[in-house]
Amino acid sequence: MKDLSTANFDTMTAAEFEEYLPELFAMDGKLSENPRIAAFFKANPYCAALVSDLETIADQARSLFEPMGDGDGLEPSDAVWSNIASKLAAEAKEPSDGGNG
Repeated sequence: MKDLSTANFDTMTAAEFEEYLPELFAMDGKLSENPRIAAFFKANPYCAALVSDLETIADQARSLFEPMGDGDGLEPSDAVWSNIASKLAAEAKEPSDGGNG
C-alpha cells in the first residue's frame, strides 16, 4: 500500500502513478478533477486517459446496483399488472372442464 501523503506528482513517472492507482481511487471525488494531480495529467496524457476510462467503468459498475426507478421503461406499468390480475380473476371464475377437451 502506497502512502499518498508522500507522493510527489511533479516528479512521478507514469509507472509510479499506476502503482498509486488503488489508493487514488479510494479517495473521495473524481480523480480526474483532483487539482493536486492536474499538472501530472497534463504532462502524462496516457495516465489521464487511463483514469478517465477507469472512472467511466466504475460509474457504469455502480449504476448496475442502483434501484430502477419509475419511467425507465424497464418495469411494467400499473396497467399491465391490472390486466394480469383481471385475467387471473376471470380464469378463476371459469368452470373447469375437468380436463376434457
